[in-house]
Amino acid sequence: MPSWTITSLIFIAALCVAWAACFLLYRLAQKVLSHRDEFWRKLLSRTRGPVQLAMMIMAVSFAANIAPLPLREGNLLRHAMLIAFIACVTWFVRIMLEIWMTLHLRRFRLDVEDNLLARKHVTQTRILERVAVVLIVAIGVSAALMTIDGVRQYGVSLLASAGAAGIVVGLALQPVLRNLLAGIQLALTQPIRIDDAVIVEGEWGNIEEITATYVVVRIWDKRRLIVPLNYFMEQPFQNWTRNDATLIGTVLIYLDYEVSVPELRAEAERIVRASPLWNRDVFALQVTDFRENVVEVRILASATHAGKAFDLRCEIREKLLAYLQREQQAALPRWRETVLADQKLLATMEATQPGQSYARPGRS
Repeated sequence: MPSWTITSLIFIAALCVAWAACFLLYRLAQKVLSHRDEFWRKLLSRTRGPVQLAMMIMAVSFAANIAPLPLREGNLLRHAMLIAFIACVTWFVRIMLEIWMTLHLRRFRLDVEDNLLARKHVTQTRILERVAVVLIVAIGVSAALMTIDGVRQYGVSLLASAGAAGIVVGLALQPVLRNLLAGIQLALTQPIRIDDAVIVEGEWGNIEEITATYVVVRIWDKRRLIVPLNYFMEQPFQNWTRNDATLIGTVLIYLDYEVSVPELRAEAERIVRASPLWNRDVFALQVTDFRENVVEVRILASATHAGKAFDLRCEIREKLLAYLQREQQAALPRWRETVLADQKLLATMEATQPGQSYARPGRS
């Protein structure tokens, strides 16, 4: 038989044996893990690709050693198998990282009332996972390129030199590297976490997603604000749930000077205590300022998180308005004006038209 026929048969047989072995291995694994939870079944399906690739590489490498290949073709095939092996290892490491992240995050839930610890671990894990993915892919691509002589020499000379090419590449990669370093710093210091309530650029919302380069803020009206990652390391912003989700809501009311503050305080306290949104922690009603025509009354009431605090403030305003309209109408703001009569003009009009009476202006 010709040598190319023998070579083809050897490679075909090796690939068939590798495919059959992988098929039987996964059939056996499916039977063993059929009674396990969903995580293990997903893990099995996700690792099928790299396992098949690894077994194919082993089969082709074994066939290349026993097949009658010319020297040049054999070297090219072995080089291709080396690059494929590097890609397989990179794939394996990437999947191992995802599995570790999944195992770590299964212990934390974000759909509970007190989720501060869960948000901390989810944020830290996801940011470090994205940074690690970038590093893994970069190392894998670099290792593959370093196997080629021309590229390796060019890379070594580029890294060793301090010429214009290095400066251009450094300037081009500056935003990427800055965001990468900002992501590592953000994961360690955690000024923001997933589902944190923040005010960014004058918009109130929750942190929905943190990627390797940007952060997605879900605004209260369901808009999405995309912010660069390094913004949170360089610009000031408000984080309402940094250490504790509890917030104190503020309600400001401007009333007339005839308002009865003790009665207003009693009514406000009754409203707050009857509300299920109040967390039984902070309540206060104080007169905080005197204006030219009104007094400023401030009401403080606490809630477990920002959403409830906003709803509680709206409830206090609505019910206090109904109370003022019903019980203290005199406390509603109004304008006063004093009109001074011109006594000389009034006396002249009475002298020219005797017997005619004129109403003297008073105070209203």
